[in-house]
Amino acid sequence: MESLLSKSWEESKKTWHIAGPAILGSVFQFSISFVTAAFAGHLGAVALAAVSVAQNVIEGFAFGILLGMGSALETLCGQAVGAGQFHILGIYLQRSWVITLATATVLTPLYVFTAPILKLLRQPTDISEVAGEFCVWVIPQLFAYAVNFPLQKFFQSQRKIWVITEIAGAVLGLHILLNWVFVVRLGYGLAAAAIVGNVSWWLINLAQLVYLFSGCFRDSWTGFSLLAFQNLSAFFKLSLASAIMLCLELWYYTAVIILVGYLKNPDVAVAAISICVRVSNELGANRPQAAKFSVVVVLTTSVLIGTVFMAMALIFRKKLPEFFTDVPEVINEASKLGPRKQKSASENGKEESSCNPSHGVENCFMNPRNTNI
Repeated sequence: MESLLSKSWEESKKTWHIAGPAILGSVFQFSISFVTAAFAGHLGAVALAAVSVAQNVIEGFAFGILLGMGSALETLCGQAVGAGQFHILGIYLQRSWVITLATATVLTPLYVFTAPILKLLRQPTDISEVAGEFCVWVIPQLFAYAVNFPLQKFFQSQRKIWVITEIAGAVLGLHILLNWVFVVRLGYGLAAAAIVGNVSWWLINLAQLVYLFSGCFRDSWTGFSLLAFQNLSAFFKLSLASAIMLCLELWYYTAVIILVGYLKNPDVAVAAISICVRVSNELGANRPQAAKFSVVVVLTTSVLIGTVFMAMALIFRKKLPEFFTDVPEVINEASKLGPRKQKSASENGKEESSCNPSHGVENCFMNPRNTNI
């Protein structure tokens, strides 16, 4: 028993050494959308509902595909690091960029034709029109995701996480300041909120690219290579499989938002639901038993974290909606949804740990579609 506890403690320390800064960095990055929705909410219920539909339906759809495709790099890079094959990491990164940027290009019409798509789904006309304008403004973010997600997995596989966490934290602070200046003080509305989001995401990418090219990755980054265009079909298949697994979870929120659009007072309903709404290394080193034990530790940790945050969300369920809106009806409806949605959020942590334990703990904090819950 003492040996098991000791092993569990050591494995937990290894997990948190990686997951701790990754959690913090992910919270910072995904808080960019959180802050955008919060500032939009104080422009009115329709503005909040429109941004919520844009973020959770259109962006959520694209986000899930791109994050899933980028997550294929997590497995490959993690195994390469475990096997000591650092020289191949840069090639994997470039292949992933080719695929995610091509995918972002294919997804661009989805953003351009957001308004007619939402109307076809029988969403309210006023919300659809505003959401359509917002999605056109945030097209640069779509390509920012395509660059960022593979970079994250490249850094995380080598445990180079604190730098990207510090970058994300600094940009989040700047994002809040710019939103306050352009949305609140100067009154430029949703257009300013969207543009500030674009600037923030690309500042993160620029800083991370500078870090990549700085010489800190001499073994894993040797420059651009035509080898990135070889074996793209096999890489695409793996990326697609990864995207499908992740999207099946993320698109649940998309479906909920669309269905809410059919309810009475959809601007209030959509706004309310929007508010409520290391294993790879072991396998690469040929240590499957260590990987299995890591899954158990991560799953247990995820359940504990999910329970704590579920309790906190329930306790403060009447106060949290006030960050997003001043509309009493929205605040009231969001507080009612809290108990139901938090059980779902807690379950997500367990599911992520089972399907992809290398970031299960992280997902309890940073599930991208949980940023508005």
